[in-house]
Amino acid sequence: MYIIHMRKVGFIMTKPLKTIPQPLVRTNQWVIFLSVIISLLSNLYWFLLIPLIPGILGLIFHWNPIMKIAGLFLKKPRKDYIQEDSDQLQFNQLIAVICLGVGFISFLFNWTIIGYIFTIMVGLASIVAILGFCVGCFIRFQWKKYQYKRRVQNG
Repeated sequence: MYIIHMRKVGFIMTKPLKTIPQPLVRTNQWVIFLSVIISLLSNLYWFLLIPLIPGILGLIFHWNPIMKIAGLFLKKPRKDYIQEDSDQLQFNQLIAVICLGVGFISFLFNWTIIGYIFTIMVGLASIVAILGFCVGCFIRFQWKKYQYKRRVQNG
């Protein structure tokens, strides 16, 4: 897949767009949501490590074991699924890792209110994403819009 930008001179091909099949993304979102629910209902906060560690691995090494395992269960070739933008997913994963990390560390230090706030935020974001609205996408869009406006004003 290629991104095509339109300029006054015509179309310009840019680098290939890295994508990830939507079922793998959904699996990751479900793992986050279920880990948060189990963690909060059982008071076993180590369940937050289930999505946190793969999330960190995904950010640092671009290798997420949850998605790798889920990929084994795909019935069609990867390209036949609806694709999601890898850069956007990395941004979303960064937000999730920060929230899960702050939540987990907060529970370790018995800062339960902060722990609940951050884990509930990431849990809500994951279920809302499963239902079709991406909070991270909205945040990134607003950030990119702000950067563009600032660049135009200064430029």
